[in-house]
Amino acid sequence: MFLKSVFIKINFSKTALGLFLFISSLSLAQNKDNAEKNAIPAHAKWSEKTALTILNKYPKAWQIDGTEKPKWDYKMSLTLSAFEKLYQQTKDKKYLNYIKEYADELIDSNGNILKYDINEYNIDYVNPGKLLFNLYEITKDKRYQTVIEQLRKQIASQPRTPSGGFWHKQIYPNQMWIDGLYMAEPFYTQYTVTYENGKSLDDIAKQFELAHDHLKDSKTGLLYHAWDESKEIGWANRETGTSPTIWSRGIGWYMMALVETLDYFPKNHPKQKELIGFLNEIAQNAVKAQSSSGLWYQVTDKPELQGNFLESSGSAMIIYGLAKGVNKGYLPSSYKKTAQKSFDAFIKEFVKTNENNEITISNVSSNVGLGGKPFRDGTNEYYAKSKTKDNSSPALAAFLLSAIELKK
Repeated sequence: MFLKSVFIKINFSKTALGLFLFISSLSLAQNKDNAEKNAIPAHAKWSEKTALTILNKYPKAWQIDGTEKPKWDYKMSLTLSAFEKLYQQTKDKKYLNYIKEYADELIDSNGNILKYDINEYNIDYVNPGKLLFNLYEITKDKRYQTVIEQLRKQIASQPRTPSGGFWHKQIYPNQMWIDGLYMAEPFYTQYTVTYENGKSLDDIAKQFELAHDHLKDSKTGLLYHAWDESKEIGWANRETGTSPTIWSRGIGWYMMALVETLDYFPKNHPKQKELIGFLNEIAQNAVKAQSSSGLWYQVTDKPELQGNFLESSGSAMIIYGLAKGVNKGYLPSSYKKTAQKSFDAFIKEFVKTNENNEITISNVSSNVGLGGKPFRDGTNEYYAKSKTKDNSSPALAAFLLSAIELKK
């Protein structure tokens, strides 16, 4: 009986010790995780606060927006292109490493993109390719070059409307969406200038010409979200083919597409001035559509619409487009003051900072689309009723970009 009692006590002690060690290891792991988080100084620039917030929240770039598995996606490339610009400004390797780790997790040893299917002809898939030009220059890793060529092949075979505009996806026949300009044209321009002696520049300009000619609202000069050249889809205006709503993030995508395409568009090309003209036109009309706060509504031209709200991602994209347009000499210098005032209004309206100096950006429109199943009719009310999120990638990335341009 005595021996049994001793045995039980020893066993209990072992169990207790094991439990103690297990709890201690969890605590140490948690402390290690906390220690590995990037410390954010209170005096850090807004660009660095934003980037470090993203690094702390998403240790792996493929996790951005709560994505559960590695994915080749424009949300990541939008954010990482901002990291690329921050790296170029600061030379801090952690920003470059974040980009490289994403590429290396999504591209296998043979240069194949994880779960990429060219037959989907999803124009969003082209966008992450722009991250690979610099990575290839730095590393000379041939896998990056292989993917660049794969994406160029997609552009070459991407279905087109009768007028020559890229379909947004295989499942959206004869439809150009305004965000598609941002998804394809900066990559396409950099590729053709780098590898083709600029032979496709006229085709790139044509994509913007089609958007300008067919998506523009005659009253406001702003652009609708999409255009169906066949005019057959349920959301299309039977006379013009346009979708019903002018969306602030759509305006933002358009402005970003212009300023980032112009980064590579040669000054001596006859179409360069035309693209600058498009940028000046949309800048003027976007500023006219500003609210009194200096920000932009989700449904840009109808501030009085029930349920309409000031939207952060579109506002940040427009601010970035204005600021970069001035910095590059495409827009009059007066727009810089407008961008600075809107940036300050953006912080006041949308940005909160916690005790660790991490930021939260509120009122980001959830992803909205057209057609599909269930059918999205694209009405003003549909956009106004879209749920909002905090810290969604379009707002974080565009805020980071605008902070870089404004040196905030």
